[in-house]
Amino acid sequence: MTATLVLASASPRRQELLRNAGIPFVVQPTDIPEIPREGESAKACAERLAREKALAVFRDWPKDLILGADTIVVVDGEMLGKPRDAEDAARMLRLLSGRTHQVTTGVCLVGPSGLRTENRQLTTGFEDTRSETTLVTMHPLTDDDILFYVSTGEPMDKAGAYAIQGIASRWISRIEGDYFNVVGLPVALVCRMLRERGMT
Repeated sequence: MTATLVLASASPRRQELLRNAGIPFVVQPTDIPEIPREGESAKACAERLAREKALAVFRDWPKDLILGADTIVVVDGEMLGKPRDAEDAARMLRLLSGRTHQVTTGVCLVGPSGLRTENRQLTTGFEDTRSETTLVTMHPLTDDDILFYVSTGEPMDKAGAYAIQGIASRWISRIEGDYFNVVGLPVALVCRMLRERGMT
């Protein structure tokens, strides 16, 4: 059998990043609760959620290669996922204002036994989970900045309540690491993982 890459995410950002990198895929979203466990680090949480998403889709697509991903923003040890509402988004932005924070994306590839790729045959099933972390520095935000930004609706489905590639780009002064990781998918890491499986 020839494998299809299935993205276990409804995120339009992740889909756009894969398309821009020339990686063919289909989409099968999951509904995994994105809740950290007590005492769990951001890295461990992002990798666990990416794995859970990939495995959930793999149950319905057992002949294909599944890519799961999860992005978490961390400031002062507090993990920031997607805001619950406008008030929560404003709270997160106040925490990030004038600070440097971490963005960690966990990625997981899952595939079956007997997976055939373009280049080779894999005789055993596999599960490969990794992560990437980027440091992001945000300019100080005024109350008016935060009010305006929340009113646009852009923060509402983003980890940490901002989109580096969107309106929030006006306040990002520095990044250290993979920019695309902050958008939602560390493309270079994913490509390395796919290449190791003979997919690119």
